[in-house]
Amino acid sequence: MAIEEPKFEVLLTDGAFEIRKYAPYIVAETMVEGDMDQASSKGFRLIADYIFGNNQAVSSASSEKIAMTAPVTMSSANNSTGDINMTASNKWRVHFVMPSQYSMANIPQPKNADVKLREIPGKNFAVNSYTGFNNQARVQTKTDELNAWVIAQKMKTLSSPQLSRYDPPWTLPMFRRNEIMIEIEEFKPAN
Repeated sequence: MAIEEPKFEVLLTDGAFEIRKYAPYIVAETMVEGDMDQASSKGFRLIADYIFGNNQAVSSASSEKIAMTAPVTMSSANNSTGDINMTASNKWRVHFVMPSQYSMANIPQPKNADVKLREIPGKNFAVNSYTGFNNQARVQTKTDELNAWVIAQKMKTLSSPQLSRYDPPWTLPMFRRNEIMIEIEEFKPAN
């Protein structure tokens, strides 16, 4: 069964690095505290609860099950734009991208006040893709690699980094798909 992912166009590929132009999308997000692993687990559970039915359908008094999508994304809520030390955080924003069939007008509303819906406009991201497990040291290394590549490409960052994970926890490490993503200014590929 295919899991829906946000739509994007690849503008540049350089080894493990890409520049992507994402179409607008809606996220269900929550803010949580703890170390990276604790926050990831807590945030995932809160948003999973929302998509599994702790919501109010727009057109009826019932709830609606929402399809799971990928990735599950987290970023430091402590970081300001340009701060690359993602793993030093104790406050995190965790989000799921909602299926593309929904708009802000027809998506079920969360019953839990800790879960918010937000529309994200189209954006460009620099991305570092890798496989395996994530721990604080590995995430920081991959974040540092992406930041160095962005600087070498003379691009301007517009956000703090975020970690996107695409696979369930039982996926073998060599098949796990992970990405560090940083929003960048508009990118125009060389012709």
